Amino acid sequence: MRLLLNVLWFILGGWISGTLWIVAGLVLAITIVGLPWTPAAFRIAGFSYLPFGKAVVDRDNGIGSGCLNVLWLVLAGWWLALHHILLAAALAVTIIGIPFALQHVKLAILSLTPVGKAVVEV
Repeated sequence: MRLLLNVLWFILGGWISGTLWIVAGLVLAITIVGLPWTPAAFRIAGFSYLPFGKAVVDRDNGIGSGCLNVLWLVLAGWWLALHHILLAAALAVTIIGIPFALQHVKLAILSLTPVGKAVVEV
């Protein structure tokens, strides 16, 4: 079931989300200022490509992660989370879209504070 949901997710738009996160990670890597957020962007990209069967867990709750997450939340995180919440609301209207809506909620939470998180297999 997980494979089927991941294939459907990828075909119906997951590849766009993952690719955009990779592009964002590359842009962040080019700039010196954005370098601390680059690994988080690549982690979200992998999660965006195939989210079913994976969970997000806290990896590091240090002061550095907290400061980077506050900056991220103010500069980019809130509108990314809003985007995923709007997609989740639209998908939740249909019964078939509910599993995809739940994944968008996970991505919204991850978009708010991506630094210090890890994506693990469930």
